[in-house]
Amino acid sequence: MKTVDALMRWLFILCFPVLLLSASIGWAANSLWLYEHGFSKYDVSQTTGLAEAELEKAARSLISYFNSDEDYISVTVIKDGQPFELFNQREIVHLKDVKGLIWLDYRLFLWTLAYTLAYAGLFLFWRKDRRGLARSMVGGSGLTLALMAALGLGTLFGFDQLFLQFHLISFANELWLLDPAKDYLIMLVPGGFWYDATLFVVLATTGLAVVLSGVSGGCLWATKRRIS
Repeated sequence: MKTVDALMRWLFILCFPVLLLSASIGWAANSLWLYEHGFSKYDVSQTTGLAEAELEKAARSLISYFNSDEDYISVTVIKDGQPFELFNQREIVHLKDVKGLIWLDYRLFLWTLAYTLAYAGLFLFWRKDRRGLARSMVGGSGLTLALMAALGLGTLFGFDQLFLQFHLISFANELWLLDPAKDYLIMLVPGGFWYDATLFVVLATTGLAVVLSGVSGGCLWATKRRIS
């Protein structure tokens, strides 16, 4: 029984950073504010020649596509008074690959959420062991903070290499190699955007871990006082 308990606890701790990280990635992928911040910061309107309203339309279309059951995206915008298809065939197929990664993130979130809720329910309602659950949450939060520290340092001091390795591992083709002079996808979300988005995910995950660590630590302190 102790072996099963230990395995369940370690699985909970390992699920914790996956749960928080996948939640933060999903938040970023669906954040219109993040797109608009990048458009403003990197002068995307000037780079693309698209009005801000058309950029917002493109961002909303991307978010909608990533959450739809459509295989391929189609976005028509107005430039210089004329409608045109924003993405070419290479970009469209690449976005399908990106969508697959986002849906993988969603599945990881749901799987780890299901396990962590089941584990929490076991300790709260069956075993009546809040301290045991709180200790596991502290452990999971600590592991999350350690991983986010490593990812944050990697982003700050070696983002380009980190970004390259991510693409080499995540994609089975080279459709992600786009031309910033003619491919609108990379004009919309240049390298700086992805740097900022990665920091956003790191900080969001860290914030969630700090809050949950504080709550669980406070629970341990309060129950210890009652016992003593």
